[in-house]
Amino acid sequence: MARSHRPTVAEEIGQRIPFESRGQEAMVSVLRTADALRNYLTAKLAGGDVTLQQYNVLRILRGAGSDGLPTLTIGERMIERQPGVTRLVDRLALKGLVVRRRGTSDRRRVLCHITSAGLDLLGRLDTYIDEADEVVKGTLPPARLADLLELLDEVRAGLHGDSGV
Repeated sequence: MARSHRPTVAEEIGQRIPFESRGQEAMVSVLRTADALRNYLTAKLAGGDVTLQQYNVLRILRGAGSDGLPTLTIGERMIERQPGVTRLVDRLALKGLVVRRRGTSDRRRVLCHITSAGLDLLGRLDTYIDEADEVVKGTLPPARLADLLELLDEVRAGLHGDSGV
């Protein structure tokens, strides 16, 4: 059975001259793929009236459980790190999806917690995330997906100056 033609990143962006290196081509390809995934998920999450970044905050807080997390820790765990985490949490609090509470042992510390409304919303949005997961799993067999994850881990480690050893 013949495979249909999958355009290369150079074809997608209308690159007329070759990339200067395979590394540059790989960087553009990773960024282009990330953008495609971001656009796909943004469109899916629009029905929940949350942005992808807000969804990420809710996902992080769900994972924190009843302990909650300080804003700084949420920012460190974000997929796309950004300085405006406090504003993201503010918007989610206005929607009733997140609350802030003073810590019990250290009253100076403010912790963010997901509300039951936030958990309900995440439950509904998980369907869309599951659909995206199926697209990725349907595109790559398990062994190639494992290879991709390992390769991406290596690139991130290299960017952080960590050899991974």
